[in-house]
Amino acid sequence: MDFSLTDDRRMLADMATRFVREKYDIESRHKFAASDEGFSREIWGEFAELGLIGALFGEDVGGFGGTGFDLAVVFEELGKGLVVEPMLANLVAGKLVELAGSAEQKMLLEKVIGGETLLAFAHSEPESHYDLAHVATGAEKTEKGWRLTGHKSAVLNGDSADLLVVSARVSGDVADEEGIALFLVNPHAKGVAIRGCPTVDGGRVGDIALNGVEVSTHVRLGEEAFATIEQAFAAGIVAVSAEALGAMQVATEMTLEYLKTRKQFGVIIGRFQVLQHRYAEMLIEIEQARSSLINAAGHLESGRELREWNVSALKNLVGRVGHLVAEETIQMHGGIGMTWEYALPHYAKRLTMIDHQFGDEDHHIERVIALSAG
Repeated sequence: MDFSLTDDRRMLADMATRFVREKYDIESRHKFAASDEGFSREIWGEFAELGLIGALFGEDVGGFGGTGFDLAVVFEELGKGLVVEPMLANLVAGKLVELAGSAEQKMLLEKVIGGETLLAFAHSEPESHYDLAHVATGAEKTEKGWRLTGHKSAVLNGDSADLLVVSARVSGDVADEEGIALFLVNPHAKGVAIRGCPTVDGGRVGDIALNGVEVSTHVRLGEEAFATIEQAFAAGIVAVSAEALGAMQVATEMTLEYLKTRKQFGVIIGRFQVLQHRYAEMLIEIEQARSSLINAAGHLESGRELREWNVSALKNLVGRVGHLVAEETIQMHGGIGMTWEYALPHYAKRLTMIDHQFGDEDHHIERVIALSAG
């Protein structure tokens, strides 16, 4: 089979590569991450102008991509620059709107693609761990709509979003797949309290309290939401795995350059066979992860069981390889690999954090086993 990129995707990748290389050095990244919102609105606007946001969504909502391979192309290039702009948050929340929204609700994505509106998906809760069905936040029916009460934690870019997609339970027990609904919520509405904080890898999350928030009937997205959430998370896993591959590539390239120049006992350390073997092992594992990414990206539009098996297999492998690359590249660099001014440790921290987004490697190997058992 031919896995080479189409001309359009190659142009998209080249454009993203050039932008990251010219405008996203590590010093700029530190400056963006240290801002109040944790990213640059100016850069976000440029992403919109370049079409990088539009590549995440289908043509029916104003985008020009949205397939697994489109996501992989964009996010791999973003991973090379450790981009902190909220692409991942808007992808997942935007996919929920794209998949479950009414025609009127989907019009919102035109502003997302244009860089005018930022979305965030408020789903995880303090007790949910990685269980997508665990939703304790309640949605009580009222005369005018719904009243939302609950607590959402570690919401990616939740403190900078212009609009929240919130999951809440309209029926059933706390861990039931049935009875979960999605609502569009104004983060400035009465009863919404948001506390933002930075993450170890330079990103930001928000802790969101919903204290009897009143919303109207027309802000509900579709009916039963669990299947929609699974689909959106599958897209997120493909995207974040591609981002990890981009980060791994840069980390290994930096390590190779270091091995070629660093001397110990008067000898270039890259001549030591044990380091050559360790470096080669990293490259082999990265290629395995890339193959898994191609496989999962190709199955993103497949049926539920095939899609979920492949994305869980991918996430497990990327988590394991990410740990290997983070640890090995730091060890081969020695002390310099732990300094703030040097870019490498920031790649290592991002790779470590990626393992915990959308479920870590242990969680996903359990899913692979469960899905294989049928």
